[in-house]
Amino acid sequence: MEIDEPLVRFEVMKMGDVSGYGPYTESGQAIPVSFEGERGEYLHAMYLDNFPATASGREISAYPKTIGSPKLFAEDGALVGTLDYGSQRVATATMGYQHHRLDVREAEAQITVPTFMLKIIPDYDGSPRVFELVRTEITDVVVKDAWTGPARLQLFQHVLAPLADLPVLEVVSASHILTDLTLAPVKPVFDYLKGVQS
Repeated sequence: MEIDEPLVRFEVMKMGDVSGYGPYTESGQAIPVSFEGERGEYLHAMYLDNFPATASGREISAYPKTIGSPKLFAEDGALVGTLDYGSQRVATATMGYQHHRLDVREAEAQITVPTFMLKIIPDYDGSPRVFELVRTEITDVVVKDAWTGPARLQLFQHVLAPLADLPVLEVVSASHILTDLTLAPVKPVFDYLKGVQS
């Protein structure tokens, strides 16, 4: 994978009704990358408030998920996203609530980029038994509404939730998108143990 620009996306997603898991909220960081000429995002960290969705996403599909306490809500004219790890606040994001309409095609483009993750399964001696780069994407997207506006993001240091290791230097854009979607199954694209593309 190659990094084209020094950008990181922080997101908070309120999932209203997910098949098999029910509602939950998740938060994390994604890094824009390209692989074999295809632009996408590498999922760096994800924190969820739903254990079945966390375990399934991590163990079956390779999402870098762990338990956290993300929240997304409107308050006094702002959309507020927070992430706590245990009792400690590790992220606070605020955005002007529904300030400007975002073009539906732009909103769809933002959420349908392919995503890449590492699937690593250790052997009994701790060496990797599986070590693959995998890819997935969002399909069947119906954007119901989308907005953009001014935003701020604060990240706080935590040894077990190291989001602040990728520090905020400038907020370059923000969006608030309401959508229905389907998450496609994960597929391997490169096997690091064999050194071959899948």
